[in-house]
Amino acid sequence: KRQVPVWDVIIPRIAPTLLLVGTATVLATIFGVWIGVRSAWKRGERFDKVATTTTLVLYSMPEFWFGMILLTVFSVGVFGFPGIFPVGGLSTPGVDTASPGGIADVAWHLALPVFTLTVIYLAEYALVMRASLIDEMGQDYLQTARAKGLRDDEVRRRHAVPNALLPTTTLIFLNLGFVIGGAITIEYVFSLSGLGSLTVQALRGPDIPLLQTLFVLFSTAVIVANLLADLLYARLDPRVRT
Repeated sequence: KRQVPVWDVIIPRIAPTLLLVGTATVLATIFGVWIGVRSAWKRGERFDKVATTTTLVLYSMPEFWFGMILLTVFSVGVFGFPGIFPVGGLSTPGVDTASPGGIADVAWHLALPVFTLTVIYLAEYALVMRASLIDEMGQDYLQTARAKGLRDDEVRRRHAVPNALLPTTTLIFLNLGFVIGGAITIEYVFSLSGLGSLTVQALRGPDIPLLQTLFVLFSTAVIVANLLADLLYARLDPRVRT
């Protein structure tokens, strides 16, 4: 237990978690939506089969297990191959993280944990985007757009994808709140000094005041993410505003 205010302990740990979660969420969104769109538009073709199978496998993997595999292979090294990534930590001790070299050092340390979260969540986004776009492809308004002479690329970009993005956008913002809690296992595996590792330390104490504050913070993140999802959904879909 610490004889200091809980916020003095929590505030320095927020930045590493936001950096990890924010970067992984952006990358997972970009690649997940792209894979989902291409899979749906090329439904039944080779890309769709390979992408769907791969994303299902990735989606079924536990985060901590996948992170430990990556840590063992690329940080510790196996079968005589040396590890190339740091074993843990957010930066090398003594490095000025505000300098260009320090920023590169932080990025190198975050490569594996960010990749772990990105791969797990992009699989979910890709599957949802694929299913949503397949539903939209059977709608009458797309047939009308084609009848007007629009090319398939224009039909997809201007009509199908924007409507199919609505469920995926909601999922992304809902997950944004839960990813912060899910980062607990990733931070623990990769020894990152964020809110996740702080939660583990508080559980071992047990430090009840710190745990209570952390749970309130995580719950607030979920509530705020839900609110943002509702507001954004109404902006993307005019039918909701009416």
